[in-house]
Amino acid sequence: MTKFSTIAVGQATITPIFEADGGSVIEDSLPMATPEEVQKFDWLKPHYLEDDGRLKANLQAMLVQVGGKNILIDPGVGDDKDLTDIPEWANMHTDFMKNLSALCPPEKVDFVLCTHMHCDHVGWNTVLQGDKWQPTFPNAQYIFSETEFNYWETEPQNELADDRAGFAAAVLPVYEAGLARLVPDDYRVTPEVLLIPTPGHTPGHVSVLIESDGEQAVISGDILHHPCELARPEWGTPYDTDPERATKSRTMLLESFVDTGAIFVGSHFAEPVAGKLVRDGKGYKLVV
Repeated sequence: MTKFSTIAVGQATITPIFEADGGSVIEDSLPMATPEEVQKFDWLKPHYLEDDGRLKANLQAMLVQVGGKNILIDPGVGDDKDLTDIPEWANMHTDFMKNLSALCPPEKVDFVLCTHMHCDHVGWNTVLQGDKWQPTFPNAQYIFSETEFNYWETEPQNELADDRAGFAAAVLPVYEAGLARLVPDDYRVTPEVLLIPTPGHTPGHVSVLIESDGEQAVISGDILHHPCELARPEWGTPYDTDPERATKSRTMLLESFVDTGAIFVGSHFAEPVAGKLVRDGKGYKLVV
């Protein structure tokens, strides 16, 4: 098992479930984050930058365990997914399920929660059985933003083919099996787990707040992809559906949790995936 630190939030725990390295793809997604620019921020080293300034990042899910429930957030790319836009992630076979099962067997997952429906956040919703995609977690309720689901159901041609294919292979089969719950973007999943609307990267993108015993953690989703966007929140990705709205959502989220003592968890951050968010000049930084 690839080991990562478990993050305690009161009585809750958050554990990253590693799937694969994501640095090269995330780097390609952030054209403004050049080696020259990111190396201006010393706090990014050594955890989040290579020595030459290349970005470090991961493909991973987050397992939240609280109140007797197992909640899997953003279950990666998945095995056997036939991707064309992102060949680095095509037809993978990884230790993801082994890594997850060491902490929580698939049949014990109570909720699967997707912050949005890009292919690298929904893939393990399903597994290939014969020639059909079947739900991986048959005892779970899959929590999907209704806004997000309705958007992808239209097969938007302005989006990557891989993301449209991901919806068809990893979201629709769950919906057709009757396991999906379409919810508002501010839905409370359990007493401790609340969705925060952060649209812009996609129309129904959400982040996730965990609250327990007076402590808080927020899981970003893809409202930002790398810690360098804490330093420069105006940096976005060409894959934002609405770049202006994404920047506003990113700033809102950061302003909501900066200097509060809350734990900030980056969905694609390399280890350590979490830290305290503090103000740093005109931007922010992560203290780990």
